[in-house]
Amino acid sequence: MNPTPTITWTGECVRLLDQTQLPARTVFVDIADEQQMWDAIKRLVVRGAPAIGVSAAFGAYLGVRNFGGDARALLLRLSEVCDYLATSRPTAVNLFWALKRVQRIALQASDDDSDPKQIKQRLLDEALGMLDEDCATNKAIGENGLQLLERCATGSSVINVLTHCNAGSLCAVQYGTALAPIYVGAQRGLRFHVYSDETRPLLQGSRITAYELQQSGIPVTVLCDNMAAQVMRSQQIHAIIVGADRIAANGDVANKIGTLGVAILAKHFNIPFYVAAPISTIDYDLRTGKEIPIEHRAPEEVSHGFGQPTAPKGVEIYNPAFDVTPSDLVSAIITERGVATAPYEASLAALRSSESK
Repeated sequence: MNPTPTITWTGECVRLLDQTQLPARTVFVDIADEQQMWDAIKRLVVRGAPAIGVSAAFGAYLGVRNFGGDARALLLRLSEVCDYLATSRPTAVNLFWALKRVQRIALQASDDDSDPKQIKQRLLDEALGMLDEDCATNKAIGENGLQLLERCATGSSVINVLTHCNAGSLCAVQYGTALAPIYVGAQRGLRFHVYSDETRPLLQGSRITAYELQQSGIPVTVLCDNMAAQVMRSQQIHAIIVGADRIAANGDVANKIGTLGVAILAKHFNIPFYVAAPISTIDYDLRTGKEIPIEHRAPEEVSHGFGQPTAPKGVEIYNPAFDVTPSDLVSAIITERGVATAPYEASLAALRSSESK
């Protein structure tokens, strides 16, 4: 599982696996400042809500590590860097969660010690701690999700799962979110077969999900997005599981474009539709999914897929990166703290209150 590390701290810079190059090439990019990190997040060199959050924390540190001012000036500089990094992508709430977290740590550190060097060290320590924390969080998601998958496939020797986009080990530090139950189960000898939507227009499902599952020895079948209904009708799909970039307080889920269509199909075919995400992906400040900002990306991603013309010159392009699945289509939301089910306002609130226990 995850034979290729997504995020590594070298001691001098952050080394990211360039996911825009997969599956043809395994290329790493060294990030030495906040501008390079902004670009890496924006261009999807690093992607997936958990990985974006951890990367942003390192980006905040990189943006101030060579700053020469006093503690107060350092905090102001950090605020500027965080505001800048926050403009890289608008939908994944883990980005903003991580940036707020490092700012809070810096403020606490300045209260304890006015030495800017010590504040910077605390920022680096926090980012490094988030690497280990992400692994533990996603392992717990895997444990909780596996129980659901096993119940869906009672009596079957192989658990057949359909997923959309990439929410595996390459969207995080290890394990991932939607694929975490599969990795945990495989480690215990359970057998899985994953059907992976290709996920147009950038093909994260075929380029990345299929790549990491194949590398991990888990059987995977790639299908075009418009084949999902046929697969659900003709194959024994026990469950559908996806990740999330932001979840509203009522359980509405923003995930990669195309997820809403998969959820509607799952409802029609009576297949459980699960969402797996850490608590940090739940935006309790947003009442419903209508308030979630949706990123719209460059039209060239559609009109010139991977450099080749795929639409007439000058035609209008609609290219939202995410859609929102209403909570009534979601069977359960799997987190590291447990599984939430409808009514989500109550169950998600209960998971939030358990953070302080």
